[in-house]
Amino acid sequence: MRLLSLSALCAMVCTFSPVSLQAAVKTEPVEYSYKGVKLNGVLAYDDAVTEKRPGVLVVHEWWGLNDYALGRAKQLAELGYVAFACDMYGGGKTVQHPKEAGEMASAVRKDIDTWVGRAKAALDVLKSNPRVDSGKLATIGYCFGGSTALQLAFSGADLDAVATFHGAPVIPSAAQAQHTKAKILIAHGADDPFIKKETLDHMVSELKKANVHVHVDAYPGAVHSFTVPTIDKVGVKGLSYNKSADEKSWAAMKALFAEKLGSPK
Repeated sequence: MRLLSLSALCAMVCTFSPVSLQAAVKTEPVEYSYKGVKLNGVLAYDDAVTEKRPGVLVVHEWWGLNDYALGRAKQLAELGYVAFACDMYGGGKTVQHPKEAGEMASAVRKDIDTWVGRAKAALDVLKSNPRVDSGKLATIGYCFGGSTALQLAFSGADLDAVATFHGAPVIPSAAQAQHTKAKILIAHGADDPFIKKETLDHMVSELKKANVHVHVDAYPGAVHSFTVPTIDKVGVKGLSYNKSADEKSWAAMKALFAEKLGSPK
């Protein structure tokens, strides 16, 4: 009877609260800094895993380090990775209005040294964590975070894999392309009105000239922010969730990580 009741309880939890099943996943706030600016990230990991495992840096959208980015870090921890959701704005700032989000993202992007420097500082936090195998590292990013992940890769950072989701393309210089070590997956909404196909093609062309392994998955019918289930509430034309593209892009990311990082469990 005891086994039966436990099974029934598990079934109820599976039905009503799938995230709570992952009781071993822990999150820890991490305060770090870059050039005197305090940054507040969150580390996520499965404390049932004792050996070192691959690390994945998670870079938020232009809204800041919100619950969505934290949720993705937890998902990665459930897969067995150590994930660090970083803070690119400072103080863990988040906003909800597109105008404010654009202003905050632009303030970071206009200073390339700060932009890349903050990303590198976050990667250093991840690399130095005792739970992480510093020889197996990746980064993922959404929207502004996708561009950030690309800038980090182009800086020559020791990354094995990069996955971007509805991120704006960044055209690398020839030197940046040569410095890129990661294999790159670009998950793109084929109908994204904010990203020009010719810009995306230009970026891919420059990377391939340098023999960087880059692959683009363009999902028909998907627009910007296609991985964010709540994005339609914002009410901005061109921003919409696409369940199929979301699931397919996450599966493609997992395949890339399995190839480049190995299985963490």
